[in-house]
Amino acid sequence: MIRIRDLDFTYPTGEFRLRVPQLSLPPGSHAAVVGPSGSGKTTLLNLISGVLIPQAGRVWVGELEITSIEEAARRAFRLRHIGMVFQEFELLEYLTVLDNILLPYRLSRRLRLEPAVRRRAEALAARVAIADKLHRHVDCLSFGERQRVGLCRALVAEPRLVLADEPTAGLDPASKALVMEALLNDTHSRGATLVTVTHDAELLPRFDPLIDLQSFAEAIP
Repeated sequence: MIRIRDLDFTYPTGEFRLRVPQLSLPPGSHAAVVGPSGSGKTTLLNLISGVLIPQAGRVWVGELEITSIEEAARRAFRLRHIGMVFQEFELLEYLTVLDNILLPYRLSRRLRLEPAVRRRAEALAARVAIADKLHRHVDCLSFGERQRVGLCRALVAEPRLVLADEPTAGLDPASKALVMEALLNDTHSRGATLVTVTHDAELLPRFDPLIDLQSFAEAIP
């Protein structure tokens, strides 16, 4: 599902470098990306999704070499095939919870908003205990509720690949359990690939493989 070859990425400031000689994840993998703060975990997710493009090297998602296509094509591919859970949620405050969950269908011409999609959105919301919030605006929600809205949005289009950046950060134990069960069960049931960044050691036994970025990242003096 994911292949990386000879990747070399440096931010414009030149203070950080991530080099990944080789990485492969087969379809259906549930991988965890670990490492200290600043080791490039979020950067790796952004390189896999095509949000960032490396100075050298190649990245494939499925059969598509995402490093070889233009930005507009990468964006269209992400909307259809990659679900992303962001650290900062990236919700639209002026929309309701339901409209935020369904946002990929508003942005992509290839996704059709049919009744079955609305039912899936409602079912996902119920699974993470926010079904009663669907018609509220997200600016009325708690931190944990916003986190769960972002998760539902990432899963609603049934993407082949889900990239989750600290999906349980800051959550209480009950909310963390809801999020992890929804994330793992949904991707497993569809045979989707999951790559999760986490600092939570309690979660690691549920993932295989573990990708430790400490050996890949380097500070540039």
